[in-house]
Amino acid sequence: QVQLVESGGGLVQPGGSLRLSCTASGIIFSSYVMLWYRQAPGNQRELIAQITRGGNTNYADSVKGRFTISRDNAKNTVYLQMNSLKPEDTAVYYCSTGAVYWGQGTQVTVSS
Repeated sequence: QVQLVESGGGLVQPGGSLRLSCTASGIIFSSYVMLWYRQAPGNQRELIAQITRGGNTNYADSVKGRFTISRDNAKNTVYLQMNSLKPEDTAVYYCSTGAVYWGQGTQVTVSS
């Protein structure tokens, strides 16, 4: 049984930071490109960051320079370090292997 479990979301003030984690089980984690998506109310799900098996990264323009994706294959975990958070970053954040496996999401709310 494949599971992706996100954690680390919460309420943070503008300018603050959060680190999301996504731990996988039931897959050979190191074989997968890992992605972070987010979905704000009324919006489509948006791909914001991805990391290849070799550790190469790509970011959406909306988060470039503020968010950092990383992975620890020994822990079957992908991370999303989010700095300089803005109210428009408020969304449910999901990790995914792509088309097939998704986590349940973790809420991030940026508000004063």
